[in-house]
Amino acid sequence: MSHIELAERYGARNYHPLPVTLVRGEGEWVWDDAGNRYLDMLSAYSAVNQGHLHPRVVAAATAQLGRIALTSRAFHNDRLGPFLARLAAVSGFARVLPMNTGAEAVETAIKAARKWAFQVKGVPADAAEIVVAEGNFHGRTTTIVGFSTEEQYRLGFGPFTPGFRAVPFGDADALEAAITPRTAAVLLEPIQGEGGVILPPPGYFARVRELCTRHNVLLILDEIQTGLCRTGRTWAFEHEGIRPDAICVGKALGGGIYPVSAFCADSAVMDVFTPGDHGSTFGGNPVASAIGLAALDVLESEHLAARAAENGAWLMAELRRLRTPVEVRGRGLLIGVELDRDARPVCEALMRRGILCKDTHHTVVRFAPPLVVAREALEHAMGVIAEVMP
Repeated sequence: MSHIELAERYGARNYHPLPVTLVRGEGEWVWDDAGNRYLDMLSAYSAVNQGHLHPRVVAAATAQLGRIALTSRAFHNDRLGPFLARLAAVSGFARVLPMNTGAEAVETAIKAARKWAFQVKGVPADAAEIVVAEGNFHGRTTTIVGFSTEEQYRLGFGPFTPGFRAVPFGDADALEAAITPRTAAVLLEPIQGEGGVILPPPGYFARVRELCTRHNVLLILDEIQTGLCRTGRTWAFEHEGIRPDAICVGKALGGGIYPVSAFCADSAVMDVFTPGDHGSTFGGNPVASAIGLAALDVLESEHLAARAAENGAWLMAELRRLRTPVEVRGRGLLIGVELDRDARPVCEALMRRGILCKDTHHTVVRFAPPLVVAREALEHAMGVIAEVMP
């Protein structure tokens, strides 16, 4: 049986991947099991910002694997402290709580917001509410899909956790109307990536920040996909000229080789946690911490935010020259191309021509190459894209 046949035979059918089996990667390029080379224009949904198998990230992981891999949080390890200090400095928040996956970081944020509302704001026990946006994607746990507005994410998985109110993304008036004395937090993505690369209107986040401050509500931003230089700044919220009360980080924090995530907040929020309140056996383990340090170092030392801004502006301008797209949206190297038809056949056609990308929300082709991508590689990709969707 082929690799694909084995996966289909023994795996759960919870994904519908493109029919290609990748066996090797380097920088922005990947190779399949037949030796064909492809330009990666998805980056594992922005988890491979540093490129595939970046030598410095791999070296950090290899060195740590030769020392100690897992201690649990029952003991200290010598990599965790430096990693937390570095991420605190990069994020601008005083404290960091490390986890593994992005969904875990969001679950951590939910717990922190609810306990903060109870202990600090004075919301009665078990009464806190969190305002979210329609079209959101924050993960796949039962709590998170419970406040999704995508029917497929929810169907058959209830009953769901109460305490969430969804409002239209980009509508500050609707958000203000949803805030009550019981509101603990507003949880938003700066750009809705899985939702189709949807950007809010100008001034939206400034208004949301003002509303949260006025009503004593935490503003928590999910920067798991948009953060760590993807949009041309270290954090997408920097484009909006605001500072949230907390952020969720993941994906590229693991340098494309390991699951690493975190919840970052100032002490006023993070100090609601005491020993026994929350944790993770693997969160903050020595390998994850060593990799996280290296991943952050690569992003900064190789100026990947500036490269994403420059190459993203070029790529979007080129895509807008095409006749086929209904709309081209994005920021930095997070780009969505809206079509007037099903996007999957377009992705399949691009795959056959050596360009890997993925459809989202049926009619959107998402382009998000590694931030190390060379301009020459993008020029090659544009030549192919122009032939597939002129």
